[in-house]
Amino acid sequence: FPSQTVTGNFAKVIHGLNANQLTDQVIQRSKRMILDTLGVGLLGTSTEVCHRVTQYSKIYGSDLSSTIWGHLDFRLPPLYAAFVNGVAVHSMDFDDTWHPATHPSGAVLPAVIALSEAFPQKKKISGLDLLLAFNVGIEVQGRLLHFSREARNIPKRY
Repeated sequence: FPSQTVTGNFAKVIHGLNANQLTDQVIQRSKRMILDTLGVGLLGTSTEVCHRVTQYSKIYGSDLSSTIWGHLDFRLPPLYAAFVNGVAVHSMDFDDTWHPATHPSGAVLPAVIALSEAFPQKKKISGLDLLLAFNVGIEVQGRLLHFSREARNIPKRY
């Protein structure tokens, strides 16, 4: 009988990751994924759904704030900034995907960027730390998808 749960073991592995473990190939692919996601997200800021979500989110305020892509004069609390920016990415449906169907970067990158902006100036994270957080998010999403019985049935449903 295992002494640790699958979730506990998974969390331990994720917690133990560090930027030194990112290979050159992973860094290059991550940068390409990030650039693609930013491009799709910026284009998505012009969609009707993004406009509606942006207007709705204006009711939220906080001392912590993060950028809303395409709006230099408008910031939101990190949670809502990640939501609005994620909607912008997904509204175009050109963001990256893998099998079974999911769009990993559109869910991960807006959250990572919003959180990184919320750090106090004296605790800002490095670009390499941002790449690590991005890759950890992609890894977690991929493993959860892999473990999901629902995801296995996606190709059969379409």
